[in-house]
Parts: sequence; structure tokens; C-alpha cells
Amino acid sequence: MREMGRRSEGADHPFKAMPADEGSPAPAPRLTWANLWGTPTVLVTRTGQRDVITAACPVAIGLGLHLGMAAAHARALVADLEVREAEPQKDRAWLDRLALHAVRHWTPGASVSGDDGLWLDLSGTSHLFGGEERFCRRLLRFLARLGFSAQIAIAGAPGAANAMARHGGKAITLVHPGREADAIASLPLEALRLTPDVLTAAARVGLERIADLYPMPRGPLAKRFGIATVTRLDQARGIVAEPIVPVVPFETPQAERRLLEPIGTAEAIAQVIGDLVDDLMGQLQERRLGLRTALLTCLVVDGGQQRIGIGTAKASRDARHLKRMLAMRIDRIDPGLGIEAMTLVAPRVEDLQPEAIAAKLGTGDRPAELAPLVDQLSGRIEPQGLFRIEPKESDVPERATRRVDPLSKPTGWPAWKRPVRLLARPEPLARVMALLPDAPPRRFEWRGASYQVASGEGPERIHGEWWRNEREMWAVRDYFMVEAQTGERFWLFRRGDGVEPPTGDLSWYLHGLFG
Repeated sequence: MREMGRRSEGADHPFKAMPADEGSPAPAPRLTWANLWGTPTVLVTRTGQRDVITAACPVAIGLGLHLGMAAAHARALVADLEVREAEPQKDRAWLDRLALHAVRHWTPGASVSGDDGLWLDLSGTSHLFGGEERFCRRLLRFLARLGFSAQIAIAGAPGAANAMARHGGKAITLVHPGREADAIASLPLEALRLTPDVLTAAARVGLERIADLYPMPRGPLAKRFGIATVTRLDQARGIVAEPIVPVVPFETPQAERRLLEPIGTAEAIAQVIGDLVDDLMGQLQERRLGLRTALLTCLVVDGGQQRIGIGTAKASRDARHLKRMLAMRIDRIDPGLGIEAMTLVAPRVEDLQPEAIAAKLGTGDRPAELAPLVDQLSGRIEPQGLFRIEPKESDVPERATRRVDPLSKPTGWPAWKRPVRLLARPEPLARVMALLPDAPPRRFEWRGASYQVASGEGPERIHGEWWRNEREMWAVRDYFMVEAQTGERFWLFRRGDGVEPPTGDLSWYLHGLFG
């Protein structure tokens, strides 16, 4: 079997063991703690009149250095210590990039935690990676390729996960649901994210572990150490919810104006709206975006807010058109004692690339743009009142169309003859006289009026859609186009084929009108 090449074990990567080309540089050594931190290294931050260690490599920690130690003291203990200035802004930028990567690849709920951590809400997403433990191992390998080490904890409460990740001492910690209180009981009080003064007060009375707080009554605990201590304890045990505000991988375009004096007249409000629209259009122009939805927020002197919103039928950067639409809704703003600040936000935008304008060479003007008209009509009536009819794949006439956006372009209309006006529901006819099975009616009554048929055409047989329900398994409609002696033209149908009883009860209905 080996000679035939039929082996079931996994093969090595075809390019994994290939030697480097002649003249090419040797591959870089694998990134490890040994070659990354050859000498003990610490990062310091200026605090008052001294430099304090804010981060240290594993080699430096093994030599007895710790966070919060003065840099002068650390240099005295370690002769070959390498000291570098901390760059918190660059560290934050790295965390933001990791959070955005997490939103795009792992979970929609990701946020930065403190100065050196990330929150990941894995609700409903861990099964996509083979479970929580497998996801943690995958995450550690990903961070190791970037040169980071990490400790990961998964728990039902964010506070418990934070405590186990930072003070648990393990690379991966999985806390079973409902066991958060037992898992964090042996951790120090620092794991609850308490302030330094609270930790100092707790140390004075001999409180060192989280379990020391469990038997204490809540009233005296809150009075002695503050209500924030009780809240942190309940959050860590999962008793009080702690929401995670996820990062948004898109910066919403917005413009703001803070006024020197409150305004209240429609003219003044329209003037500020014009300035906001101009500012917002400049941002959209730089990012090649078009506005689909805009929200105007007015901050009133008494602390209240007034909001109005507009929507466009298609992405637009036409400042004049948007100003006109917002001006149509100024009467909905109650300025009260005056408006002191206004903000215009575009929560929904779309890509809007430049378009070439065709030259007018005597072939006629360009077709009129319908989007501004649709926007203005939508501002005066309900947005649902504007629509266009599009064909739908169905033989039953009342199911063969649907409402779509007014700017969409329907295609594929069938070639069958259909009336101009189709009734929402077929209306029954009375006193119909017709020859079975294929003759159109000679006379009928509809809405109290009697009609004599001068000519007719048909039938057009339409079967029911048997896959919808059993009642349409054998249902049949025979449609006729008839013209009355008075000139009206109707579209009628008979239920049943006139031969088999299961196809219908031979009742007549009017479904549409021509002309």
C-alpha cells in the first residue's frame, strides 16, 4: 500500500521542509522568550518625580523585579537591566486592532479591557471553532505568532473571567456555569478591580481573599468599603449583569455645532442645519460614501433633546437636496427655551464612487433623476406609500406581484394579457349564464348591476399551487376576457374545469378590469 501511495496519515506541508534558495537570506529564527528577551527588560512611566515600572519581561520578573517598583531601585538590583519608555498610546492602538480583528473573525461582541486585555463575548459563537477549549488554544497560537503571550479565562460573568485570567495563573481557565463564586474564592481582592484605597482599608482589617467577603453582611460591607465593592463582588459572582460595549468597526460620520447663544427660530435652525450638512458632506466626500440615513439631534437648554431623521432612496452627497429635506421637518422641532447644540449623524451610509458625466452631443438630455422626487414625496407622506410593482414567480395572479423599492428596476414581466386594475380580492358574481365547459358567460350581475356580454375570449386555465396546501392540489381556474355591450371589459374566472367536481364548485368571480 505504501508503494502504491495510498496512505491515510497526514502528509507534511509541501513547502515546509524546502531549503532556502541560493543567495536568499536565511529564515528568521522562531520568536521565543529566550531570543526576544535576551536581557531583562522593563518599561517605565514617569510618575511624579520618579520612574515606575509598568511592565516587565519574564526574565526581569524572575530576577525579583515587579510592577510599581522604582526604576532606580530596579537598576540597583539588576546591573544589565534594559529600561525603555512605555508607550501606552501604541499599546492601546494594538489592542484596538486586535478588538477589530476579533469582531471580524471571532465574535461580534469584543471590547478592550483595561490597558492589557480584551473582552470577548462568545455567546453562540464558540461552537463554530469546535468548542470553548479548542477556541482558546487556537487563540493562544494566533497571539504567539504575533509575539504575544496571554492568559484566557471563560466564565458566565465578565468579572469572574477577568479575575481568573489576570490572577488565576493558568494559560486557559474554563469556569463551569454557576460555579463563578467557588472559582474566584481563593483569589486576592485585587481580582475584583477595587480601588487602591479600598484595598488598603481591607488589608488593615485582615481581608486578603475574595472568600473573606462572602460571610460579611452586605449593609456593613457597603458602609465600610463603598457600594462599588458590593457591585464588583456581585458582578464577579454573576448576580449583577455587567454589559460589554463592543467596538464598532466603523466610525460614524457626524458634524456638531455648539452655539454661543440659544436659538429658537426656524430661520436660525435652518442656517445651522446648512452648516452641519456642509461639514458632513465634506467627510463623506473624503471617504467616498453616500448618505442613506441622517439623524439630527438638538440639545435644548433645559436638558431635553429633539430629534428628526430623514432617509434617502439612494446614496447621496447632494447638500442642497439634503438641506431641503431637513428643512421640511423643522416644524417638528420644539426649541423650548432655546437650542444650544446641534449634531448631525449619518448612521447608515453606502459606497458612492465618482461617476463620469456623459457629454451632450445633441442626442438628448439625460433622463430625470427620480431619487430627489422620491425623497421629497417620502417626507410628505408615509415612506411605505411609495413603491413599485415587481413580478414574482407564481401562476396565481394575486401572488404574481410584490411591492419593491420605488427606485428598483423590475425585469422579466410575463407576456400574458393581464388587466390594468387587479382587485385585491376576487369578487363573486351572481346570476351567471354560461355554457359548460369552455364558453364565456352570456350575462352576469356584479355589485348590483346586470351586464350583457357582447364578446368573450378564453379560457386560460390556471392550476393551483399544489405545494402550498392540499386544497390547491386539484384546484383549477378558467379565466375569460369579456366585453359588455356597454363597453366595459372584465377579467372573469370560473372555479373548476366544468367536468371534474374536485377541481371547483363552478362559481364565478370578477378579478380585474381592462381600461
